[in-house]
Amino acid sequence: MTSNATQAQLIGFILEEQTELSLDDICRACAVPPHLIIELVHEGVLAPAGDSLRAAPDQWHFSGVHLQRARVALRLQNDLGVNLAGAALALELLDELEQLRTRLRRLEGN
Repeated sequence: MTSNATQAQLIGFILEEQTELSLDDICRACAVPPHLIIELVHEGVLAPAGDSLRAAPDQWHFSGVHLQRARVALRLQNDLGVNLAGAALALELLDELEQLRTRLRRLEGN
């Protein structure tokens, strides 16, 4: 039997496509200044929801999926020294790989 003092408590949020995050939310979650997220948008790594790309950056909205993409791109930059174009390409290739794996699983299931 464990006491409350020794139990670890995990608190988290499930971020889905329906989750709406502002530029400020993404910046806080990634611990980066806004200009880095804006660069990711301009490079095509992130795409604000709907027509918000035409709006000012402080009006942009992102899904939880975009938070994950931003984190991966920023890690590629920080940990591996990959530039923005390289991070965008790596994310495209990872997306394509996931699509191919999903397709393969469907084919193997038949």
